[in-house]
Amino acid sequence: MADDQLSLTFAALADPTRRAILARLADGEATVNELAEPFDMSLQAISKHLKVLERAGLISRGRQAQWRPCRLEGAPLADASAWIDRYREIWHDRLGRLDEEIQRIQRHRTEETGDT
Repeated sequence: MADDQLSLTFAALADPTRRAILARLADGEATVNELAEPFDMSLQAISKHLKVLERAGLISRGRQAQWRPCRLEGAPLADASAWIDRYREIWHDRLGRLDEEIQRIQRHRTEETGDT
């Protein structure tokens, strides 16, 4: 597995449980127990998911007395979004040109057949 930041981010986002954890953290900090609550899995399994998210830089864990709240870190998501946006722009341009070509062909056929 590649260790570059973008690969780590997408690998972490590939799992629906981790995406659900991130969605919960978008509402604010939460403890491991709070994050585990909606899932039918052990705390150990949740901890493994959290380690993947932490390694990808998508979450951080603080220390407040005996609590270790998790919080969402947005920078890796912003980087992934920027990467996706570059390709969205490319495909938007290509599809726009394709649409123009289809319209040109349709106009040409209409002119040839005399249909309106």
